[in-house]
Parts: sequence; C-alpha cells; structure tokens
Amino acid sequence: MENFFGQKTILVVDDEKSVRESLNKVLSKEGYRVLEAESGEEALSVCRKEFVNLVLTDLKMPEMDGLELLKALKLLQPDVAVVMMTAYGTIEKAVESMKEGASDFILKPFKRFELEKSLSKGLEHQTLLLENRYLKQQLESTGQKLLNIIGTSPAMRKVLTLVEQIAPSTATVLILGESGTGKGVIAETIHRASDRKEKPFVTLSCAAIPETLLEAELFGYEKGAFTGAAARKLGRFEMADGGTLFLDEVGEIPPAIQVKLLRILQDGTFERLGGTKTLAVDVRLIAATNTDLAKAVEEKKFREDLYYRLNVITVTLPPLRERTEDIPLLAYHFLKMYTLKNKKNIQGISQTALDLLLGYHWPGNVRELENTMERAVVLARKKIILPEDLPPHINKAGKIAESITIPIGMPMEEVKNKVIQETLRTTKGDKTLAAKILGITSRTIYRKVGKSGSQSEGE
Repeated sequence: MENFFGQKTILVVDDEKSVRESLNKVLSKEGYRVLEAESGEEALSVCRKEFVNLVLTDLKMPEMDGLELLKALKLLQPDVAVVMMTAYGTIEKAVESMKEGASDFILKPFKRFELEKSLSKGLEHQTLLLENRYLKQQLESTGQKLLNIIGTSPAMRKVLTLVEQIAPSTATVLILGESGTGKGVIAETIHRASDRKEKPFVTLSCAAIPETLLEAELFGYEKGAFTGAAARKLGRFEMADGGTLFLDEVGEIPPAIQVKLLRILQDGTFERLGGTKTLAVDVRLIAATNTDLAKAVEEKKFREDLYYRLNVITVTLPPLRERTEDIPLLAYHFLKMYTLKNKKNIQGISQTALDLLLGYHWPGNVRELENTMERAVVLARKKIILPEDLPPHINKAGKIAESITIPIGMPMEEVKNKVIQETLRTTKGDKTLAAKILGITSRTIYRKVGKSGSQSEGE
C-alpha cells in the first residue's frame, strides 16, 4: 500500500554510470524515489526486493537488453510501467517493445520535457491499473457492492455488512456518529441499495432550518397559511413519497414538531400547515445525529416514544481516528478527485506526508481529511504531496506512525531486517539511536544494514 499511495519509485537501468547519475539527479528533484541498476540482471534483482512503479531502461545493453528485461519484468511485476530509452538505429526494436507492453519509448538524446511526458504517461497508466485492482480486491474482500463507501478497516467492514443487511428492508434507521464521519453518505448508500433506489432521495438538515420554518419544510403548507405563503408548497415528506427521507441532526427538532413526526412514523399521515385534509405518504425515514439522544430523552428534551420509533436499527459510524487503516485509501480518493477538479498533475503522496496524515487525530473526521487534501492539491508545486503542502497544525500535531505491517509467512530474517530499516527511517539513519530504541547493539545494526545502511552521525 505504501508504494501505491505514497511516493512513486522509478528504477533507472543503464550500463553507463554517468547516464544513471544524471537521470537520478533530475528525477529526484521532481520528487520521485530513484533506484539504479547497471544491467538487466541487476534490475530484476531490485524488482524482486522492491515495489517499482516505473522502469526507465536503455534498450541496448550487454548480455540482457531492454526488450529481454521488459519481458522478464512483465512476469515479475505485471503492472510495472516500462519506458525505453533508444537511439535512432534501434527504433524498430523500440516499436517492438511497445507491442510487448512498454508504455512508451524516447529517443536519445531527449529533452527534459519529453522525459517528463513519457514518465507521466507510464505512471498514469500504472496508477490506474493498481487503483482498479486494489479497489476490486478490497471490495471483494468485504463482499460489498457499496461502491460509494470508502473503507476496508474492521470498523468499516462491520458498518458495511450492516448496511448491506438493512438496505432492502423498510425499517427506520438511526445513524449515529461524530460530525464529519459520513452519515449522509451512509444514508444515501442505504437508499441506493434498496428497492426504492428509483424513487426520490430527499434530505433535510434540521439544524440548518429555523424552528419557525422547519414544520413548513417537513410537511408543506397551503396557500395563505401564513404571511408570504402565496402558493401551496409540498413538504419534504411529500417530495420523498415512495422513496427515502434523510433527516440530519434530528436531535435539533423542537418538541412541538416531534409530535407530528411521531404521528407520520406511526401511520404515515399528516396535514400541511394551514390545511385540513389528511394526507398519506409511503416514505422510509433515515435519521442521523451526533448528539446523545438517549441522554436528551432523560433530560426531557426529546420524546421517548419518538426516540424508540427512530431507533429501530442503529448504525454507528466510527471516527476516523479509530479507522486509520482507511486514511491512505481516503486520501488517495480525495487526491484524485481534486487533482481532476483543479486540472493539476499530481501523482501521489510522499511517504513522510502520508505518515503525518496517519499520525494526526482528525477531530473533523473524513470531512477534515477531504478539506486537507483539497488544500494540499491546490498548494502543491511538485508531482507529489509533500509535508509542506499540509496545514501547519497537522505538521505540528501529526506524528510518524509507530507500526509496520509484517505479512504472514515472511521469513524471520526478513522481519528483523524490515524492523531495523523502518526504525532507521524514523531515526533518519542514526544507527546508535535506532539500536537504543530496539534494545540491540549498534554492531547488530551495522551488520544487518551493511553497505545499504545510512551513516550515523557517529561514524
């Protein structure tokens, strides 16, 4: 997941050291993580150990040429993008490489904008492949077809399972959760997955309407019902007839209107404001609140009988801080959304920025994350989101995630190496500090890291 949602990794393959170093310098400035290999064999070795988004390889190399490398790479990492660097004399082979799955080829010597164009083309295609595969796997793993809900954490799987169970029914649903957790999204999902999906889905925020107008908004009014009522107006219940009415912040409904709401839940009938005719509607009600309705009942602020009518089935949404596994997926979703909206070419999130997002406590939940990603997209100057693109309070409060994922079946030696490498990343290469954190000797770290390790300040 880290390499999918985070910084893009490009492997440069060329038997000339000067070419590799030059490309490394250019690409690193563009925000990419750059790896190098001087031969096709070394490139394959790198790809066995590392997840690589794109391979930029010379076509003409001794022993294993670029075309042979391409064929091997497609077996090793089928989704990897490959861009060929070729001279005029090998254009025919470059065209052949396109047939074998290369995303593009560029002619030497090439200009920087030509390189950027080829890389963007390859990475965009690779990102789409990975995104589609990842989302498909996540949906299949939860057994859900609820495409407008993003989340695969255990907490959200539980919500999704419940939503899928209750959607086909006509039962009244009460959605509980903090502000910004996505109560409206869940309500609409229930409607779209129900037999009423072809009928209206009508919403009303009870907190956004003044008390004097709320009754008229809910039940409508007749002409002349009050000053300014120049014509009959349908209320939200009539608008939602046959479909679903979603009442957000239902705890804000005043007692006088609670009585009318109770009646319509009991027998489906009501009168418009200023009217005498009893009307009947077939509406499924979904209500939501971020307040404690049970406590409001105890304090006599909310009718007990209405509370039980609303609370037939309860869906409780977890705050974002309790489903941090979903943050990368949500962040990437919003990144794609606002990149498209703002017509910008941003291809990912740097690992450091992602770590800050994972470490922040998100009091505003998913809505705050969405606003954060929109801001980051607007301010970003590179092709990836960097820490400086995030709000200052997230940079200040966010702390690096303190856990890593170990796949089942990973050899113990690799587990040890992974823990050491991640700890070194956190300590910015300080082996002495990493050794103290892990409770091992510095000598053990030097031995494990070897030539690939970062130099500590004491070396």
